[in-house]
Amino acid sequence: MNKPWLSQYPTGVPAEVNTGLYPSLVQLVDHALSTHAAKDAYVFMGKRYSFAQIDMWSRAMAAYLQSLGLKTGERVAVMLPNVPQYPVTVAGILRAGYVVVNVNPLYTPRELEHQLKDSGAQAIIILENFAATLQQVLERVPTRHIVLATMGDLLGLVKGALVNYVVRNARKLVPAYALPQAVGFKAALKQGQVRPVKPATVGPDDVAVLQYTGGTTGVSKGAVLLHRNLVANLLQAQAWYQPALKKITDGEQIVTVCALPLYHIFAFNANMLLALHMGGCNILIPNARDIPALLKALSTERFHSFPAVNTLFNAIANHPDFATVNWSSLKISVGGGMAVQSGTAKLWLEKTGCPILEAYGLSETSPAATCNPVDITAWTGSIGLPMPNTDITLLDDDGQPVPLGEPGEICIRGPQVMAGYWQRPDETAKVMTADGYFRSGDIGVVDARGYFKIVDRKKDMILVSGFNVYPNEIEDVLSQHPGVLEAAAIGVADEHSGEAVKVVVVKRDPALTEDGVRQWCETNLTGYKRPKVVEFRQELPKTPVGKILRRELRG
Repeated sequence: MNKPWLSQYPTGVPAEVNTGLYPSLVQLVDHALSTHAAKDAYVFMGKRYSFAQIDMWSRAMAAYLQSLGLKTGERVAVMLPNVPQYPVTVAGILRAGYVVVNVNPLYTPRELEHQLKDSGAQAIIILENFAATLQQVLERVPTRHIVLATMGDLLGLVKGALVNYVVRNARKLVPAYALPQAVGFKAALKQGQVRPVKPATVGPDDVAVLQYTGGTTGVSKGAVLLHRNLVANLLQAQAWYQPALKKITDGEQIVTVCALPLYHIFAFNANMLLALHMGGCNILIPNARDIPALLKALSTERFHSFPAVNTLFNAIANHPDFATVNWSSLKISVGGGMAVQSGTAKLWLEKTGCPILEAYGLSETSPAATCNPVDITAWTGSIGLPMPNTDITLLDDDGQPVPLGEPGEICIRGPQVMAGYWQRPDETAKVMTADGYFRSGDIGVVDARGYFKIVDRKKDMILVSGFNVYPNEIEDVLSQHPGVLEAAAIGVADEHSGEAVKVVVVKRDPALTEDGVRQWCETNLTGYKRPKVVEFRQELPKTPVGKILRRELRG
């Protein structure tokens, strides 16, 4: 197979890496936490946490979960933002031999119910801020064990109590809830600390994570990521970063800004797992939308790596407090999740001296598939080159390779590609070719050097600030409104989020208002899926067989 991109790899980046370095993430976690015991693993609200502390707490969490009687391979949901409880919980779940189910904390009851039912999660670790959502669905889901965390759990007695008081009373961020059966996070750790941990019997082909992603049918599907998929991808990323890592002073610990949500596959691997493996430290940012707080957290830290999405780079670079941070140590700025815009890339380079490396991947690819070389001196406008051990081909609608320079569907083969969709062989068959390529649904072109560029999207997915939004899901929710006859959802350009959701509605009830549509969406859809634009029409354009022509609505 011709791989022209290999000749473009910077010196020191191998064509192949040994992706079998660890038999599973359990060995990676065990090795990292013991090897780097004395180093800082996380910084959160000014408090530092060592690898040794994460080791101790995650063992306790593993022992507690095992004491619930869950069998190896059971699914455990995690509904936490970027707080130290997140990495403790994930390490605990993996060490106990269970499967991590990442849940967006901002999900509505409808979305949470689907994910807990679909995954069959027996237990959930959740922040109290979102407990009211869980309470609404608990009777209808298989989840029986609840561990309830608070923002201040791991901040120490005085600071923890103060933070919890502010979160609950000053900011009113904890809606009233009643979950009498829940066990507090600190109580669970206390119980686990006096119990032994039974070593997990998992291997490379066992499931590590169910990463939920939108479905073309409007149903969110769990991408089945095996231990070997995630191990391979973090080792691919480490190899890719080598030329930039060499610029860090010998012996200095690599520090990464963790502003992306850890429940998103980009941060899960690029922040948490990669830093674990390399003995690096993550600065945890609990709410990246709060730019002043983010910049304040960074103003006292020295950091080298910053994975983010275009909207975040843009918001930071344009903020009046930008200069309060020392950017001189920044060596790697990786843009993923959505297209990096040229204006943002130019401004970021001007202000930090560190170019944004645009990368590309999906939940189904653990996530990294391509990235620009870390030795570039300016933004390229492409998604870069395939990672080591990765092959990418562009196929037409008949599954045949397209000629050089012609657009085709980006299809990815490599050790990071998922095993399939959780309990959905029909959906898996739609996206996997007979010879093992994953069909991304994105249309790209490649040049003679092997640089890929996305030119279109085959599927109707809308990309809002790096999150996939599927029109079918929004249309399905709107169709349940008694005042809606039919509806279509499309993506429209948005200067802040790249794309935003627009819905076009045909009324059943003439009294239906824009506010009515918005309130219905607020109840049933998490923030980034809600329409920014609502338009009413007499009818929707359709094909002769009655399929809605979203393309015409965009036009």
